[in-house]
Amino acid sequence: MPSWAAPHKQRLSPALMNDELRELYQSVILDHSRKPRNFGELHGEGCVHVHGDNPSCGDEIDLFVKLDGDRVTDIKFSGQGCAISQASASMMTQKIKGKARAEASAMAGVFRGIITGKDRQPEAEDEMGELQLLEGVQHFPQRVKCAALAWRALEQALAENAGDVTTEEPA
Repeated sequence: MPSWAAPHKQRLSPALMNDELRELYQSVILDHSRKPRNFGELHGEGCVHVHGDNPSCGDEIDLFVKLDGDRVTDIKFSGQGCAISQASASMMTQKIKGKARAEASAMAGVFRGIITGKDRQPEAEDEMGELQLLEGVQHFPQRVKCAALAWRALEQALAENAGDVTTEEPA
């Protein structure tokens, strides 16, 4: 086979890979924030509503989780905020819908590790899909709160504790 026809793998420099990853991150975040999945409200039996806010930047979310026994049968959110908070909520709802309560709770822990860089669970992170793209927020503490807001609301909803949640730590 001629050398020009030999299959080869294109290798990218780390700088180019960072640029490509940054571009992918931006496109996924913008797509989910402009066209959020599972946006809306749920009501009725088995539905838990949690209102969350991030006082440091003004993000607000209303999360509606419909539970049937031990399973999240439906999940929706509404609210307003930065692209990161809205995209995180959108991606979360896609990942959580249909999951068992324990699995959803475990995913919240994995996500927390991804965005904070603490207590990482690399063996479980692959299951998080595009949510892994939010890893970069760990370098921006205020943005960690944006990405975490919907997940804090989810943890409260899974405990069937309707009400309010905030990104601020209790005093």
